[in-house]
Amino acid sequence: MGREEQTEEREVLDSIFPEEITACLLLTVSYPSEYPDVAPDLDLSLSPSSLPPYHLDVSKDKTQLLDSLTATIDENIGMAMIFTLISTLRENTEQLILERQNAAQAIKDEEAHRQEEAENAKFHGEAVTRDSFLSWRERFRAEMEETRLKDEADRESELGKKKMKMEEKLTGKQLWEKGLVGKIEEDEDAGEAGELDGLERLKIGDRVSS
Repeated sequence: MGREEQTEEREVLDSIFPEEITACLLLTVSYPSEYPDVAPDLDLSLSPSSLPPYHLDVSKDKTQLLDSLTATIDENIGMAMIFTLISTLRENTEQLILERQNAAQAIKDEEAHRQEEAENAKFHGEAVTRDSFLSWRERFRAEMEETRLKDEADRESELGKKKMKMEEKLTGKQLWEKGLVGKIEEDEDAGEAGELDGLERLKIGDRVSS
């Protein structure tokens, strides 16, 4: 292919890809004199006017992307191939970006799923098994028995306090209020009368003996 044919190919490419070729990646093509019977010299770089695409580092990915064109070059030796190479490069670049986007999204989804499970675990608590249930039941019964013994001790203590209060000596005012003063005096009078009767009987008995 002479210089005229190479120029014509470039004009066709410019008409097909007026902006897309330099929109992000810049594929530099050098035509050897033997082209298309030999492969063109290719270089890949980032267009100076473009921002780095997401999930693509041209400086690191250039070798991989250019190597992905080897099979296409071999299939098109002897024919004008730049259009086919550009189409293949674009497809391979988009595929590489898509794979990395999917991988990044998978990591985000996994992290979101892990956080969701952690939040759900706060509400669902620990799963109940036979061993965990038996352990809980044993603790529950021990707590109930402890509560029962404490309540029983409190009741006994309260009853003891009430009994002690009842056994305390009543004051004179309390005796009067309860109507016990007259009864106590009557009991005392009865006791004195009994003593006098005993003395009288004792005196009479002494006189009889003499």
